[in-house]
Amino acid sequence: MIILSVDYGKVRTGIAVSDKDEIIASPVCVITEYTMQPLAEKITAIAKERHAEQIVLGLPRNMDGSEGESAQNVRKFAEILHGCSGLEIVLRDERCTTVTAHNYLNNTNTRGKKRKAVVDSVAAVIILEDYLNFRRNKK
Repeated sequence: MIILSVDYGKVRTGIAVSDKDEIIASPVCVITEYTMQPLAEKITAIAKERHAEQIVLGLPRNMDGSEGESAQNVRKFAEILHGCSGLEIVLRDERCTTVTAHNYLNNTNTRGKKRKAVVDSVAAVIILEDYLNFRRNKK
């Protein structure tokens, strides 16, 4: 099954996608959008274009596992995205994904504007890789 991953942000949202065999997670793009409904429509278009059957949405929990305002915004966005796409939305803990993405980009010496342009899609890849590993271990 092809799975689309979303690293939701108030300004920039990263998108990644898996292959049909759920082995490889690849970055797709970063969407700059401030409003939830237009963002959901753009993600829905990408999901249709990529033939995605499910969407994984990063859920930003606090380090103690509690949910703050950001998590509540993601839950609200998940409802909008489900209504727009009709696809199953899976919420996946995304603690430390952005930090890990920055570490990856440090290792590749990606700096400045280029870094800012890709960090969210790299975070989406990390969320998706985590989910794909979860699905493999569950089987």
